Amino acid sequence: MADLNSSPKEPINKVNLVASNSIKSGRNPMPEQAPEVRAHNFKEVPLGYSAEMAQQEASRCLNCKNPQCREGCPVNVPIPDFLHLIAEGKFAEAARKIKEKNAFPAICGRVCPQENQCEGRCILGKKSEPVAIGRCERFAADYERENDLVSIPKLPPKNGKKVAVVGAGPAGLTVAGDLILLGYEVVIFEAFHKPGGVLMYGIPEFRLPKSIVEKEVHYLEQLGVQIELNTVVGKTISVDELLNEEGFDALYIGVGAGLPNFLGIPGEDLGGVYSANEYLTRSNLMKAYLFPDYDTPIVKGQNVCVVGGGNVAMDAARSALRLGAETVKIVYRRSKEELPARGEEVHHAYEEGVEFLFLTNPVELMGDEKGRVQKMTVQKMELGEPDASGRRRPIPIPNSEFLIETDLVILAAGAKANPILTKKTDGLELNKRGYIIVTETGRTNLERVWAGGDIVTGAATVILAMGAGRKSAQDIHQYLESIQK
Repeated sequence: MADLNSSPKEPINKVNLVASNSIKSGRNPMPEQAPEVRAHNFKEVPLGYSAEMAQQEASRCLNCKNPQCREGCPVNVPIPDFLHLIAEGKFAEAARKIKEKNAFPAICGRVCPQENQCEGRCILGKKSEPVAIGRCERFAADYERENDLVSIPKLPPKNGKKVAVVGAGPAGLTVAGDLILLGYEVVIFEAFHKPGGVLMYGIPEFRLPKSIVEKEVHYLEQLGVQIELNTVVGKTISVDELLNEEGFDALYIGVGAGLPNFLGIPGEDLGGVYSANEYLTRSNLMKAYLFPDYDTPIVKGQNVCVVGGGNVAMDAARSALRLGAETVKIVYRRSKEELPARGEEVHHAYEEGVEFLFLTNPVELMGDEKGRVQKMTVQKMELGEPDASGRRRPIPIPNSEFLIETDLVILAAGAKANPILTKKTDGLELNKRGYIIVTETGRTNLERVWAGGDIVTGAATVILAMGAGRKSAQDIHQYLESIQK
């Protein structure tokens, strides 16, 4: 973030702007590393707003009587309120206002699909550009953290109830953060050696620096949340043992959808073929991108093909480029209009030199005499009628196959439910795809057990998982209060 030309302890005078003039000028662009520079490093791409830019942008807010932006936020952040505080120069206060509903503003300001949520509902977007809500959220959170202004709210007395949370991803962290503020003792059980879930193993450093995840998780620890790492619930301990032997009054399952989804085509077992889950975990959580400081093995690849069109595909493609690939191609069976990835991630990938092969689908992978992938056979597609996802179904075009030279293939075609816990929990009701069936508030069919996030919905966004966690935390609180009475 740019240096602030004032004391961090002193509020900055409000920028004297007329709203109509701000609207005409459009929103402030985000300062970024140049594409030709950032394509070769893992440093964060957006550099962050300066104080003046943040105030100017926040001043564009119309302060609607019925703010649709807030309705578009899965955790109901008071958006006009925090924008008003930024416009007034009360940056730390703005961050604290966000934290009333969202304990992770620095994360959400970076990775939320704002264009489909809060910014997509902004009234300004009908005639001009919407307020850059996500960029302002990031600015406030970064300002508070970088200027050592993070404050720990006063906690209520402990109520004598204990809640176990399985999984330290976005859903589980949100449940823990909400319940600790209501007087519960909360313990998170995490399988990996670092908390954060997909925030740590899935999203690359250039999009979400791990130091920020660590600091926002540490905020929860300062509130009193306990985190037990290297604990695989379903292997080292069961749900039943946590509830009936360890004394927990309720349990929340937020283990995600971490089982890789393969294509079922010949050649997937060749060397140099990764699931995006493994590839990104090696690069991010296991620090392969910092070789030789971290000696984590990973195939670099010179001519890389990434199969898929979501955020995970963009992350894998852009990581491969930074790890030294000469060419990176995204192979996607639908058209550009159907890409599920965030617009900003697609834009950045284009700028950095990633090639896109639309309406193209892999049908076979072929290897050399050593069993390493060498070529990919793909087939051209055309779009038919919409399928269950609402997008037009891709249909193969006969006799349209052609070859692509490749020495590294990354499959980013979605993920399936993590089965470790669910298969070891007797009686837990699952749907045909292995996801946990829950009520609107996340209750499972088992007494005192809730679930949410990707293990319920399938792979989705960070903020939707957080929204599910918030609903469940409220319901757990209401349930435990009712049985206490």
